[in-house]
Amino acid sequence: MKLKEKNIIVGITGSIAAFKSATIVRLLKKEGANIKVIMTPLAKEFITPVTLATLSQNTVLSEFFKYDDGKWNNHVELGLWADLFIIAPATANTIAKMAYGIADNLLLTTYLSVRCPVMVVPAMDTNMYQHPATVQNIEILKQRGHIVIEPIEGELASGLIGKGRMVEPEIVVENIINFFSNKSKLSNKNILITAGPTYEHIDPVRVIGNLSTGKTGYLLAEYFANFGANVTLISGPTSFKCYNNKINCKKVTSASEMYNACKEHFNNADIVVFSAAVADYTPQKTSSTKIKKTKKALKLNLIPTIDIAKELGKVKNKNQILVGFALETNNFESNALKKLKEKNLDLIILNKISDLNNPLQSEYNEVTIYNKNGDKYFIPLSSKEKIAFKIVEYLINSFNL
Repeated sequence: MKLKEKNIIVGITGSIAAFKSATIVRLLKKEGANIKVIMTPLAKEFITPVTLATLSQNTVLSEFFKYDDGKWNNHVELGLWADLFIIAPATANTIAKMAYGIADNLLLTTYLSVRCPVMVVPAMDTNMYQHPATVQNIEILKQRGHIVIEPIEGELASGLIGKGRMVEPEIVVENIINFFSNKSKLSNKNILITAGPTYEHIDPVRVIGNLSTGKTGYLLAEYFANFGANVTLISGPTSFKCYNNKINCKKVTSASEMYNACKEHFNNADIVVFSAAVADYTPQKTSSTKIKKTKKALKLNLIPTIDIAKELGKVKNKNQILVGFALETNNFESNALKKLKEKNLDLIILNKISDLNNPLQSEYNEVTIYNKNGDKYFIPLSSKEKIAFKIVEYLINSFNL
């Protein structure tokens, strides 16, 4: 049993997805966890407390007071008891109240009292999930270090199809197991990661760049940190932010800035992951003022940028592990293996752009990991969250970290 004697509070809010909570509780009990369930009053309209009490083998809590015997449910004691507080499903309303510290029911009062890690599993209509208010509220929770298990795309109760569907119970429980089993595996490791694109300025308002969002690099940083590592993330321009206090995030713009930042931290790194999509060329000359449009053709003289992975691969020590990424449109395997050798990498992760798969600005990807011994490991089409986790897991298992 992977969760033996772990104390977990399962919070349930008023969502049609509340029926999935019964399976979550059952699976957690199967893994040996001690479960206490807290429901909001509205949650009881979707699933009965009797069902959850039977599965958790504990009385389900919902109200502050037991009026028949004058006792009250002590949210402070609940907060001290728990090793993990997970809210699944978490509605837009509850997420908003969590963000702003509103405590108008037992679940929210307990949330403000816990001293353990918090997981949030959103479930709502896609328009609600994408609303700027909800996006901002989830950002606030992430900034507090809460783990948010993002919803997936699918058919919703409204009849719409979009992102907002709560992930399946098995995925939730897998995340919980991974949290407890992995949070100290890399506690003595320093990780250096590059992420996002680089922008090479033509003038103050125009750049040479690419369509990389940087999501995979940021997810890798989060998973390494969740495994206990100290992470330095060197990021090109992207909308993503770092929330984990074990991640030291440094923002750069150009390839040369990224290289200089990497050099500063390279010698101290045990593992280096080059996931950034660094521009291959940069203008030889940059205009200090905006270049005005004319009827004449504009000619740019482009020169190669520094190959960060190759340069640092030349000076790696025998104890360092270097991981590269290859984004290819043809000759997939041969191009990836060529980079693996030329850049003195230990692993390379192949991304393919084809009619069936384009990872740029997508939530999904499929990759193949190659090592120096000729072995390869294929990860089929999955969310980028799962891809990132599988990469970290592969590193840990392959190098006995």
